[in-house]
Amino acid sequence: MKTIAVCIITCNTRDLLRECLRSVLMENPSETVVVDNGSMDGSVEMMKAEFPSVALVALEKNIGFGAASNRGIQSCRSEHIYLINADTRVKPGSLEALNRYLESHPEAAMIGPRLLNPDGTLQTSCFYYPTPLHVFLYISGSYKFIPQLPILKKRSLQKVSSQTPMAVPWIHGAALAFRRDQIRSLGGFDESFFLYFEEVDLCYRLALEGQQMHFMPEAEIIHVGGGTTVQRRAWFYIEFFASLAHFYRKHYPMLLLAELVLIVKLVALLKLARDVFVMSFTRDTTKRSTLKVDLDIHRGLLFGRWHQRSNAGTAIPA
Repeated sequence: MKTIAVCIITCNTRDLLRECLRSVLMENPSETVVVDNGSMDGSVEMMKAEFPSVALVALEKNIGFGAASNRGIQSCRSEHIYLINADTRVKPGSLEALNRYLESHPEAAMIGPRLLNPDGTLQTSCFYYPTPLHVFLYISGSYKFIPQLPILKKRSLQKVSSQTPMAVPWIHGAALAFRRDQIRSLGGFDESFFLYFEEVDLCYRLALEGQQMHFMPEAEIIHVGGGTTVQRRAWFYIEFFASLAHFYRKHYPMLLLAELVLIVKLVALLKLARDVFVMSFTRDTTKRSTLKVDLDIHRGLLFGRWHQRSNAGTAIPA
């Protein structure tokens, strides 16, 4: 059987990284590589003190998830790579299962495990490509009702719980297994995506080459997620849509980008009006604080130039 490396991307997640590494090393990978994306929380010092045998690529600043992933891929020698976020914990047997699947399914260029919340409930592991309709369902919150509708339930990927592997459009970037040389031959992740949609772009490019992405439920991984602070929530939310627009500009006709901008701005306008109204009657300090962040988000989406810029060189605010 071919060798498989685990490559972990981290940025200011010291305690989560420690737990992630403990779970990974229990699986005895061929090699383990950690790429630290300019952490300032002592992650590098913790790594050197507690995991001296693990290969460390310590970057001076945060260069983005895709760029850091490329550095990790370049550092791995194994034929197969399991690329994961530091806010994950690998479940026993998953690494071997993914390695076997990559060997036995040459048509599958990218494999995604089943994602679990810390309490064991399912997370969405795979998705359709983001058409304007999908974006409307997401930003309006309507997607939550799709699995409840009999006509659409079987088409929903929100809570895939199949006991058998299946081909899917794209896989959540929290955990991706692939062949090193195949991804490198495609140029790796597009580094102009600083945050969000770099894995969507990579899966899309693989699909254009005739390759498949597979969801493989035999492998499981716990994904903590939600690590951003309330103070940063507005920045991350707007950055999500900036990256989405960047993906549209790269792969879709301009008409679809115009539809995307129209939908996002229309929903933002409606939510802005709602929140201004609610704010005028709310005296609760905590609720007002949350509403202020929501107002910043909706103003940014309505009046900002998120749909016109490239993500290259973006930096996460301190």
